[in-house]
Amino acid sequence: MTRLATAAITLILALASQACLPRSITINLDQQKGAVKQSTVLGVDAFADSVALIDLVGTIGPAGFGLGQSIDIDDVALMLRYAAIDPSIHAVVLRINSPGGGVAASETLHDLVMEFRQNYKKPVVISMGDVAASGGYYIAMAGDTIFAQPSTITGSVGVIIPSINASQGLSSIGIVSNSITSGPNKDLASPVTPINEEHQRILQSVVDDFYDQFRTLVLTARPDISDPDTALDGRIFTGRQAREAGLVDHLGGIPEAFEAATILAGLERAKLVKLYRSSNQPTTPYTSISAPPTRAAT
Repeated sequence: MTRLATAAITLILALASQACLPRSITINLDQQKGAVKQSTVLGVDAFADSVALIDLVGTIGPAGFGLGQSIDIDDVALMLRYAAIDPSIHAVVLRINSPGGGVAASETLHDLVMEFRQNYKKPVVISMGDVAASGGYYIAMAGDTIFAQPSTITGSVGVIIPSINASQGLSSIGIVSNSITSGPNKDLASPVTPINEEHQRILQSVVDDFYDQFRTLVLTARPDISDPDTALDGRIFTGRQAREAGLVDHLGGIPEAFEAATILAGLERAKLVKLYRSSNQPTTPYTSISAPPTRAAT
């Protein structure tokens, strides 16, 4: 099987797992984005030490997972490596604009940030943008401290396996599913076969296990949450509400996160440099090469 065919099949399976298919699919085969570069976006002292700004924008998962912009894990890994080995970079501001996405992909990004902090002893300050919910909030747990803007949408601590069932509608027009499987549980959550209580129990056990891991992670990172049963029941919060609930540490945007990173790194003066791989050089901390995600949590 060719790499193109494999990529196409992987994309279709990812979309199907989200119980929605687009009218058209665009596959970007150009992986030659170039080396990691940096552009000064705050601070005017060219000789000052640096704090790196890394953007995480979009859904979390493979390209096309959320039918829009996706966070490229490879990009993030390369930028963290760049920040790790550049002796002029002493801290990182991680700007999250994500409504969430895949469980494993969120876990991978969280672990990359944790490994960066532990191995290189450079602080990481989280700066939440429009939305940092579900998997976006999961990643935020890896930071030293968390800033949210008052209007940030965050929280949504929980797990969902979306599914639909059209078996009754299909049977009403004479269409009956006849899948041939290797075992009784191979067609879990099939949208064209009647709902099976045993399948529901299996899927619920998976969701419960994922949620237990998520909840434990949050409670470990945020021991001062005032009311865990409420804060971690899947609801969303504004940044101001999240601060009151103990889900974030401070209210503020990129400048405030930059200042906190400078203090944590023990720098008297610093400049903020944005790391990027595209051909378009960012000129402000808010430059986005692609459109930001919608303000909705998954």
